Amino acid sequence: MELSKKVSYLKGLMDGLKIDESTNEGKILTAMADILDEMAATIEDVAEEVDETVELVDVLNEDLNSLEDEVYGCDCDDDCDDDDCDCGCCDDDDDFDDEELYECVCPNCGDTIMLGENIIAEGSVDCPNCGENLEFDFSELDEEDTEE
Repeated sequence: MELSKKVSYLKGLMDGLKIDESTNEGKILTAMADILDEMAATIEDVAEEVDETVELVDVLNEDLNSLEDEVYGCDCDDDCDDDDCDCGCCDDDDDFDDEELYECVCPNCGDTIMLGENIIAEGSVDCPNCGENLEFDFSELDEEDTEE
């Protein structure tokens, strides 16, 4: 039974018992029933908002998982076959197969992220874990190439 229905039942019992609202006890019981009614309405509103929030978080989590699969690729073993693997990420139409990926460790949070050549060529990227801006400086490599 819903909380508001239980409070309505309680108020009905009070009416059936003909509690006199002019007495001190009657005033207290009436005030308590009114407070219970307001609390029940508030709790039901909060519960409805929580349910909506949980649904939204579930949708966002599914979207984030799909995005992580696209960005970071497969977490399964390198030697898995399409026949054995049911992860869904070992399809032939993977966009990242042609691009060489590089590992980068964020100095702020220690998270290891995989970066493609096009991201590295841009010169910087924000860490997806902590938001720290990671900059790539190739000036030392360019100097070594010219010395050789």
